[in-house]
Amino acid sequence: MSDVDSTRGEVTGTEALYPFLSSAHTDVGDVLSEVSRSTQDKVREIMALREQVRLRDGRKLVECAEAMAERFRAGARLFAFGNGGSSTDAQDLASLFLHPGPGWRALPAFGLTSDIAVVTALSNDVGFDVVFARQIGAFGRPKDIAVGLSTSGNSANLLRAFDEAARRGMLTVGIAGDQGGKMAESGSIHHLFVVPSASVHRIQEAQTTLYHALWELTAAALGPAD
Repeated sequence: MSDVDSTRGEVTGTEALYPFLSSAHTDVGDVLSEVSRSTQDKVREIMALREQVRLRDGRKLVECAEAMAERFRAGARLFAFGNGGSSTDAQDLASLFLHPGPGWRALPAFGLTSDIAVVTALSNDVGFDVVFARQIGAFGRPKDIAVGLSTSGNSANLLRAFDEAARRGMLTVGIAGDQGGKMAESGSIHHLFVVPSASVHRIQEAQTTLYHALWELTAAALGPAD
């Protein structure tokens, strides 16, 4: 189904993203050919983006992982957070550290959106901007780690969480997109990784690869499970 902005005569919604699904295309073969081409284009785009991030931030990822490993050796816990799709990625990141699979060292990690009662209580009684900062304030210790994900880098609740974490002496890691937004201007983020794309879809795909690499590098720095 497509939508048309009547004020400007522009096609929006599904048809804007996938024009080959519009009602004007009735030949199934043509549609399948367009789907295949679109998929291949997206695959090439994300592969190039991942390579760009690897070449630019490979050394920084190693340095960040080594800093995280040092914290974990000292008894650190990791707190991950984000909004929307980034919330799902934050939960996945926490799970990677907590449940890495056979042969890998399990590390204490928490997703700050997992307790929906806390999130909704803070949102309703205080404000959504504090849902992560309040939890960091309650649970965070100087040796702990805070990891926040955002596609825009402008999420107010992430910025407040990073400020709170930095005040407490925590190691802070930001994963953003586009130009980094306000996260790139923050003095509270020790390690910032920015996926240089304007597409939310490509940003999230590359961010997933990035934090998986960060986990693997941290696990390698710590060595195998006892």
